[in-house]
Amino acid sequence: MRTTMVRKAHFNAAHKLHNNDWSDEKNKDVFGLCNSPNYHGHNYNMEIYVSGEIDPVTGYLFDLKLLKDIIKEEVEDRYDHKNLNLDVDDYKDIQPSTENIAFKIHELLSKRIDDKYKIRVHLWETERNGVVYPALD
Repeated sequence: MRTTMVRKAHFNAAHKLHNNDWSDEKNKDVFGLCNSPNYHGHNYNMEIYVSGEIDPVTGYLFDLKLLKDIIKEEVEDRYDHKNLNLDVDDYKDIQPSTENIAFKIHELLSKRIDDKYKIRVHLWETERNGVVYPALD
């Protein structure tokens, strides 16, 4: 029997969206407040969905304690209270947009979770704005 479980987690981080190939005016026009020269922060909330077959012996889909530990080690310890532009190598070559952060979180978790499971990341930048990766098609 297939099912999906979800684990919520949280981290706080600062970032700035900026393209060095553009003028300051174009960066401000495209990125608005997200282009603040002094960066800005978010209280990111995430929901990690794991889908797969329920183990008939344990009744578990996936060990929630293990999932909690993986999220802490791979995401929270890496991003919490960091400036994503300056402190995290993941964003040296790409914008630390919510879309790219959700993608990177998925990539990090996928390295630790067996590929027999399907993983989906729902990352909330604010109470109203979020991203789901992979996309809901």
